[in-house]
Amino acid sequence: MENTVVRNQEPQILWNHFADINAIPRASKKEDRIVEFMVAFGKNLGLETIVDPVGNVIIRKEASPGMENRKTVVLQSHLDMVHQKNSDTDFDFDNQGINMYVDGDWVRAKGTTLGADNGLGVAAIMSVLSSDNIIHPPLEALFTIDEETGMTGAQGLQAGYLNGEILLNLDTEEDDEIDIGCAGGIDVTALKTYEEIKNNEGSSAFKFVIKGLQGGHSGMDIHKGLGNANKLVNSFLKRVENIVHIISIDGGGLRNAIPRESTVLFLCAPENIEALTKAHQHYFAELKSNYATIEPDLLCTLEKIDGKFSSMSEKSQKELILALDNAINGVYKMSEEMPDLVEASNNIARVMVKNGEIKISCLTRSSVEESKDEVANSLKKTFEDQGFDVAFSGSYPGWSPNRDSAILKVLTSIYEDVFKTQPSVVACHAGLECGILGTHYPNMDMISFGPTIKGAHSPDERASISSSARFWKFLQEILKNIPLKDD
Repeated sequence: MENTVVRNQEPQILWNHFADINAIPRASKKEDRIVEFMVAFGKNLGLETIVDPVGNVIIRKEASPGMENRKTVVLQSHLDMVHQKNSDTDFDFDNQGINMYVDGDWVRAKGTTLGADNGLGVAAIMSVLSSDNIIHPPLEALFTIDEETGMTGAQGLQAGYLNGEILLNLDTEEDDEIDIGCAGGIDVTALKTYEEIKNNEGSSAFKFVIKGLQGGHSGMDIHKGLGNANKLVNSFLKRVENIVHIISIDGGGLRNAIPRESTVLFLCAPENIEALTKAHQHYFAELKSNYATIEPDLLCTLEKIDGKFSSMSEKSQKELILALDNAINGVYKMSEEMPDLVEASNNIARVMVKNGEIKISCLTRSSVEESKDEVANSLKKTFEDQGFDVAFSGSYPGWSPNRDSAILKVLTSIYEDVFKTQPSVVACHAGLECGILGTHYPNMDMISFGPTIKGAHSPDERASISSSARFWKFLQEILKNIPLKDD
């Protein structure tokens, strides 16, 4: 019923396509079903449809009558979505479609991510392809895979598959912004084994949990001062490290999401339980005070649990806590070139401690290669100093701003004419695919824009209905006004 309400929003063509793809599980690296759906979609329209060797879908549509002499435009969005849910939400991402509902001007999902990132971009492209009354130049629709966990679709796209001269990326999240640059990134993974000590007789086991944080996009939201559950749990462990013995830690989830929840199990001797309880009370009160505005739903719980457990050795515990305490998290450096732009940051995304093994996963971002390497190497030294093995992987380039872009001038003029105000021309701290695609197609003029989406990569993700209507209107006007081939 709720998804029917979403389908009835305006523009209905956009929301119906969005509901169609949201009925299909489409996790990163598990895009087989959505790729199959998109291929059938293109072929059912009688359009040339191909899948490249890496799994990207390309659909071509001839120009509207009278638009044949305009430059060919590539419309680009990614098919995968971030799968995150609240701990109390019963949901199977592998087999269920997203449960959506309307909340005022917002479309939301019940306890999970919505998939508006980048599903609304995909739906907009589908709307152009399926419409018979939208004026447009020759089109190539590029639907990439695995943007969220490695950008392997963009990285694997080979030269020669696209003929377009202009690329419109529909993957930004503020409708008053036109994006001309983005950050690159690199994954930093720290691994270590540790000795397990058998449970001392008389010790009690406790579960300490941080939850209720907003989370969010580890690029677009990194500057907001949101709580990182992994850092907050470690801050508590640092206070009580002399009276507890860590059993396990399970914190965070995806590399590109600010962690909302973390759970640690530890042992405590009877004579230290009172001190532990007081430390928890003081810490919770401190968190509620420090995060009263930004994290109003934050919870910090401590409960006794049953069972016999082994724990981490004292030496390994000190090394783990020290490494996480010293590791860079959040904004590292602001840009000197563009006002209010984060240049470099790191997200301590995932901490897993279990059965003698530790794995810490970070995503470092920067719009400048030098500072990206600086943060990554700082993390490497921090973890190696405490006996971890560190690996770099998944490096991808940023997208350098071009203020002289011809398509930027077109979009700026159209925006001013349609909305009677000037757009903000920005670069973002997220990882758009334009930088990578530009390495394969260096002469392609690229720009990025999209509808307003809040809370991406978290269960609080929501898409503005009114903004989506403005975005749809803006996109149609752009397609009408693409320059001539010889311009």
